[in-house]
Amino acid sequence: MSLTTAAPLAAQRNPSPLDAAELLSRPELEALQLERLQWTVRHAYENVPLYTRKLDEAGVGPDDIRSLDDIRLLPFTTKADLRETYPFGMFAVPMEQVARIHASSGTTGRPTVVGYTARDLDTWAGLVARSLRASGIRPGMKVHNAYGYGLFTGGLGAHAGIEKLGATVIPMSGGQTARQVQLITDFEPDAILCTPSYLLTIADAMEAAGIDPRSTSLRVAVLGAEPWTNEMRHELEQRMDIDAVDIYGLSEVMGPGVGNECVETKDGPHIWEDHFLPEVIDGETGESLPDGERGELVFTSLTKQAFPVLRYRTRDLTRLLPGTARPAMRRIEKITGRNDDMIILRGVNLFPTQIEEIVLGIETLTPHFILELSKQGRMDALTVRIERHPDLARETCEAAAVVLAQKIKVHIGSSVAVQLEEPGTLPRSEGKYKRVYDLR
Repeated sequence: MSLTTAAPLAAQRNPSPLDAAELLSRPELEALQLERLQWTVRHAYENVPLYTRKLDEAGVGPDDIRSLDDIRLLPFTTKADLRETYPFGMFAVPMEQVARIHASSGTTGRPTVVGYTARDLDTWAGLVARSLRASGIRPGMKVHNAYGYGLFTGGLGAHAGIEKLGATVIPMSGGQTARQVQLITDFEPDAILCTPSYLLTIADAMEAAGIDPRSTSLRVAVLGAEPWTNEMRHELEQRMDIDAVDIYGLSEVMGPGVGNECVETKDGPHIWEDHFLPEVIDGETGESLPDGERGELVFTSLTKQAFPVLRYRTRDLTRLLPGTARPAMRRIEKITGRNDDMIILRGVNLFPTQIEEIVLGIETLTPHFILELSKQGRMDALTVRIERHPDLARETCEAAAVVLAQKIKVHIGSSVAVQLEEPGTLPRSEGKYKRVYDLR
């Protein structure tokens, strides 16, 4: 199955109408965005003390937003702002109007806490439903939801969208991989939602159980919550006979469903711009960049009641591109890196996804690898620990490891060590995969 394969046959037989917003012209969309941006700025200014202070310090008021370009007058919001106001200081409505609270794991500090009114939850469910429909999922299909349930936005956000679409949700959550395989075999779902690294773990578990991953009922995988490459897409599509589609979101902006790839094009997520206004900026200067230039993605929410965000810096690196399958809605280039997961190795900037792309381009290598950073004297060193292929002679795998080191040197510009590991010895994803281990 190629990267541009048409939608699954089930989707072709049962087309689903688009939302009215997906059919707007660009001028109509921009008029709606301006109206909603003006409301959001006023709502945030009048109800969130942090925004009152930041806009006053910037000398900007709600009445200064007269065009979409005026968004550049607004100050940025960062994760530090969310942690400064922990837990509920960013809420713009009284607590009795907050229907649900979600939070990040807080593994690197205070968690970021977000809230939703009942209308926010309905909007969110509608946007996830729109995303799933764009992925090729239709009412009446069975959807296996392997995103984690709880404070993480993925599980419950996806769950509500599946129900809103009129599909049948199987609320499996993450982990218990053997049971995932059993239920996929027994319940015969049409689609699965999880992280790309976890779908790879599920495929491994199927093969270990003597099940051909291509033989299951799955036809669509909606994958997100971590950067992944088109090479990973190709690997999963070939291995499982599915359409693998990218869903984009982050809890600070809403959760899953901020944007989604369309299965007919698979050319990067379309941002649902009737609810989110995207920008790309120079990460160092903060200057706005024109569409087509690569930089850091920034979002302003346009309809959120409980937790509006103004120019939130996501740290995701991408470009804004013209719409294709949804012409009025701009796309983002597939996210394959973040400012905060960049490795600086002896003066060379590299991302784990760059190594993933090279690994998946060498047929005699497995996709199971981790990166270990260590010190060798005064110098940083990077070791790629990768499992050898179980069906190939060790000499063949050793030769592939040499090729990998050479390709990394040529394409990334830094020397690394490659260490072969026995099959099944490296950790497997059960949700978001930890690829980098810093031992320095």
